[in-house]
Amino acid sequence: MKAAVYQGRGGVALLERPRPVPGPDELLVRVQAASICGTDTKIIRGGHFRVGPDETRVLGHELAGDIVETGANIRGWRVGQRVSVVPNIGCGHCDMCRRGLNNMCPDYDAFGINIDGGFQQYMIVTAAALAGGNLIGIPDGMSYEDASLVEPLSCCFNAWKDLAVTPEDRVLILGTGPIAGLFLMLARAYGARQVIVVGRRAERLEEIAPLGATDTVDSSRADVVDEVLRLTGGHGADVALTCAPAPELQQQAMACLARLGRMNFFSGLTKGSRVEIDTNKVHYWGLKLLGSTGSSVQDYARALRLVETGQVQVGRVVTHRFGMAEAEAAFAHALSGQGMKTVIFPQEERLS
Repeated sequence: MKAAVYQGRGGVALLERPRPVPGPDELLVRVQAASICGTDTKIIRGGHFRVGPDETRVLGHELAGDIVETGANIRGWRVGQRVSVVPNIGCGHCDMCRRGLNNMCPDYDAFGINIDGGFQQYMIVTAAALAGGNLIGIPDGMSYEDASLVEPLSCCFNAWKDLAVTPEDRVLILGTGPIAGLFLMLARAYGARQVIVVGRRAERLEEIAPLGATDTVDSSRADVVDEVLRLTGGHGADVALTCAPAPELQQQAMACLARLGRMNFFSGLTKGSRVEIDTNKVHYWGLKLLGSTGSSVQDYARALRLVETGQVQVGRVVTHRFGMAEAEAAFAHALSGQGMKTVIFPQEERLS
């Protein structure tokens, strides 16, 4: 089989590998679609604390496929069943896992991080993943592409659910990548009265605005805080989400928040980065500053339902598609920062 293999900092190569054989408590999935995440490009550029600089790994934690082989002890899953995976596998016994928060487990494993993931034609689903409920059946009417994008939507939903967005709220989204696009669609699904997206490239703002923005702000041409206050009639943003790893975005978002505003620091910063916070504003204005990472199995199930019902059309963030023979080009494209979401179809040779 073919696999796109991370070979240390800066490199991904398309290699031929033996097709994996599942153990008695494992199963084998034929990967039909796998989308490239910002975490994948981050690993390629600079590594990951769970992936050593000289390790080889098949990346890819946003994927969907069908079961082609089951181990002797597998019950409840059948060959031909269409599935996707929740990537973070909890240890199963810590405080976080007991609360159903596999994404917060301090000793997690993850597909595409320390377990080979979806940028290959066939992938083992481990016994621990099956025991943790990390394999999810997908509806017959859902495309493999859409199913592969449930994972990033579930991460957005994890952040979104604690922001308590209502139809009266003005939402501010800073960033113009696919995560920002998914948040735009969530804001539209929840009926937010105003959704402002901030970016520094006019062409990206033009590309993302149809996903749900009522207003856009080009940060290369206008003062973000002044413009957001103008657009909201001096009210400010009730909800803000930072969707790019830039300290200045976090500062701008804080400055734009209205009284009783809520904010999620969705994109992490480079290790060692620091941002000053006006704690007097937090105190006197009753602000709620939140963080989130990954998604739980429950978050994933709820995001899947949003896609199944058409409330969020995740495929709209996809701008480029590649076959397996084009995997190296797919990663080069994703690393270039062009377009939004890039998807690889491992069972197809070429799409472009």
